[in-house]
Amino acid sequence: MSKVSIKNIRTLALVGQAGSGKTSLAEALLARAGAIAAAGSVERGTTVCDYTPQEKLLQHSLKLAVASFEVNGGASPTCIHLLDTPGYPDFLGHSLPALAAVETAAIVISAQNGIEMMTGRFMQWAALRGLDRLIVVNKIDTDNVDLERLLERIQQAFGKECLPLNLPAAKATKVSDCFFAPSGESDFSSVEEAHRRLVEQVVEVD
Repeated sequence: MSKVSIKNIRTLALVGQAGSGKTSLAEALLARAGAIAAAGSVERGTTVCDYTPQEKLLQHSLKLAVASFEVNGGASPTCIHLLDTPGYPDFLGHSLPALAAVETAAIVISAQNGIEMMTGRFMQWAALRGLDRLIVVNKIDTDNVDLERLLERIQQAFGKECLPLNLPAAKATKVSDCFFAPSGESDFSSVEEAHRRLVEQVVEVD
């Protein structure tokens, strides 16, 4: 990894209910950034973050794990330190300390299971620490999920300021960027309308 200016370092914790796909999401991010050749599998025990024999056997995280990758290469790359945390309440001793070490908490929600107990708790704990919070809806291509209804439930639970930066498109096989590409298409709602709301909120919020 190349030398990176402190101002170009970002720290982010993946938190949320067990089974929401945090470790698989970490694998996808590492693979997309080129930090690993291909994303590993929790089922096969080949992920970067679940590397202990017991984690491979149980197929879920037991402790905090850290992975790093660079984006926007060149003369001024950005380094991302990614903290993957266990989601079971029994292992909060490994999850909660991650919030003390990061500037952003990414609360991961399974599209299939929706908002679960640990979802709300991590939102609250991150808010108490004054962290930036990002909700990631994972597993959007799972069968029989109602993403439009899930977005409504997220806004009901955590506030109308929870606006989509991306909307599912092509039957949830890809996503459309609502901020930089407002002319895109989506499976529900309107990318253009989502873009307008995002801009309005940026203007209103410091």
